[in-house]
Amino acid sequence: MKKTLISNGIFIANKEDKTSIKGCMVIEGSQITYIGTEVPEPLESYDEVIDGTNKLYMPGLVNTHGHAAMSLLRGYGDDLALQVWLEEKMWPMEGKFTSQDVKWGTRLSILEMIKGGTTTFVDMYDHMNEVALAVEESGMRGVLTRGVIGLCPPDVQTAKLNEATEFAKNWHGKADGRITTMMSPHAPYTCPPDYIERIVQAAHDLNLPIHTHMSETRREVEGNVEQYGVRPVAHLEKLGVFSRPTLVAHGVHLNDEEIAILKQYDVRVSHNPGSNLKLASGVARLPELLRSGVKVSLGTDGAASNNNLDMFEEMRLAALIHKGVTGDPLAIPAKEALLLGTRMGAESIWLEDVGLLEIGMKADFIALDIDQPHFLPKTDFVSHIVYSACAKDVVDVCVDGTWIVRKGECLTLDEEKIKREFEICFDRLKG
Repeated sequence: MKKTLISNGIFIANKEDKTSIKGCMVIEGSQITYIGTEVPEPLESYDEVIDGTNKLYMPGLVNTHGHAAMSLLRGYGDDLALQVWLEEKMWPMEGKFTSQDVKWGTRLSILEMIKGGTTTFVDMYDHMNEVALAVEESGMRGVLTRGVIGLCPPDVQTAKLNEATEFAKNWHGKADGRITTMMSPHAPYTCPPDYIERIVQAAHDLNLPIHTHMSETRREVEGNVEQYGVRPVAHLEKLGVFSRPTLVAHGVHLNDEEIAILKQYDVRVSHNPGSNLKLASGVARLPELLRSGVKVSLGTDGAASNNNLDMFEEMRLAALIHKGVTGDPLAIPAKEALLLGTRMGAESIWLEDVGLLEIGMKADFIALDIDQPHFLPKTDFVSHIVYSACAKDVVDVCVDGTWIVRKGECLTLDEEKIKREFEICFDRLKG
């Protein structure tokens, strides 16, 4: 088992007594086995010794909602309301997607994510075998699900559900455990109630969580009331969705009663501030969710509605917009924003050994180059991560104890080939 020492670095420990430690960290196999101020053993006992001078080490970022292949739609149909954007721009173009488009669109997004410090991501899309293969090849961690839209004939519904079920069974626990799976009805407004109930039953049969979009826009909530007589939270509760461990994306338009229901069922919420702002969906009640004990994480959503996959930007937005909306500068402190993008993200997708630099945790971490003007003075590094840093500051990335980015270069994927193939796919799609 390979034993690696990183010395002379600054490490974000996420502990109550001290947030950062100047010292060293030891990785053995896929785990962190030591973090502290002193080198625990003679240098000759390590297979690799890395000088961490001028580097800030922190847990890898966790992106809990996205559609990776939608990088092919970046900049296509911007500045539109959600339903117009979906129905007139996204869905018609996505209808042309082939498995090859998903293959290269996903690889481009994975490249962007890992070079920007994201080590784990959630993906809901179609042609998910291609997504899983890309995750396996890249070395990162993925929580994957074949999203299903039920606005189709019964035989097509069944075919989609069977495909989602087979994907979940075939890939759960694969890639040395780096891939886990979920079941995903796309949203209450795209899946009839009886279809959602079938998906819930499949999740029970497979003992898997459920991931869905919910209460993203005011129009969606109003439409749910018009069609079913209740708001989306009560609707999904009635259909049994919350009888499974559940992660909902967005949760922008929630009232106090709904927040209490989410807490009651331990439903996790992926807060996507960048996407919600761009689509004018609104601002989620993040402070109230956190005060109520709902587990919240951060997601970028797809590159078509963000338009990047920079989780540093999502942490900064989460910290800033809620100060502005509430008038309270303490609404979301920097330390809480960092936890939303790391440890709380991992917990939101049922990964208990990811998201902290701590003994016994998985060696999923990144290094930032702090020998730059925007990291000076060396006052509060958590503040610098949230308010100053960006994806381009990431120089090294390790997942499961394996380096996948060193000195800014991806070691697992052919960046030039991905960009070439991606452009070919896009040229064909735009006609």
